[in-house]
Amino acid sequence: MNESPDPEPESAAPAAPPRIRSFVVRAGRMGPGQARALATLAPRFVIPFTAAPVDFARVFGRAAPLAVEIGFGMGSATAEIAAAAPQVDFVGIEVHPPGVGALLQRIDERGLENVRIVQHDAVEVLESMIAPASLAAIHVFFPDPWHKKRHHKRRLIQAPFVRLLASRLAAGATLHCATDWLPYAEQMLAVLAAEPTLVNAAGDSFAPRPPSRPLTKFEQRGLDRGHGVRDLVFTRRA
Repeated sequence: MNESPDPEPESAAPAAPPRIRSFVVRAGRMGPGQARALATLAPRFVIPFTAAPVDFARVFGRAAPLAVEIGFGMGSATAEIAAAAPQVDFVGIEVHPPGVGALLQRIDERGLENVRIVQHDAVEVLESMIAPASLAAIHVFFPDPWHKKRHHKRRLIQAPFVRLLASRLAAGATLHCATDWLPYAEQMLAVLAAEPTLVNAAGDSFAPRPPSRPLTKFEQRGLDRGHGVRDLVFTRRA
């Protein structure tokens, strides 16, 4: 005679909601130059993930405003922005080796001393490595829009993540997002506006593209296809 299974204890906790990740695993071809850059430059410019706040003044050898870019792709915008603002230190977060290798190449070619990379999930980096109220800026340019409705839950810019981003910004610091997908831009605007610690620098609407954000090949392709690009610029309340 089969016994019925033991009932689930009343104190059992409900399953936690799925954790948003800042990336999706995808294949990517590594060029020989990118592979060489990873092998030779990563020890100097890639910061290993650690479950403790990092002393970035020690990493960069100076005390300077610190900006973080999440998901820098192939690093073209990152390199342009860092070259134009040598007084600011930049940490780019990206998981895909070809993109990391490409940015390392740009760092080497342009002699950029104010850029470092963390090759890890941005959510965990922000939670563990970035101290609260320590950043002068955060950039999230063209995150995956997850076009299909059933995939919208995978979008990065959602309330819990925005709350985390805002907590890492110093008073008056800037959160700058951009997307070429209007439905995602509208969601971003609603989510960012709902975060009580942030203020929309453009009133209730999208912002004009700041001169500090360069026009990338990716963006130009979108514009050529008729995709309008929306910038969202919010600041941390004092």
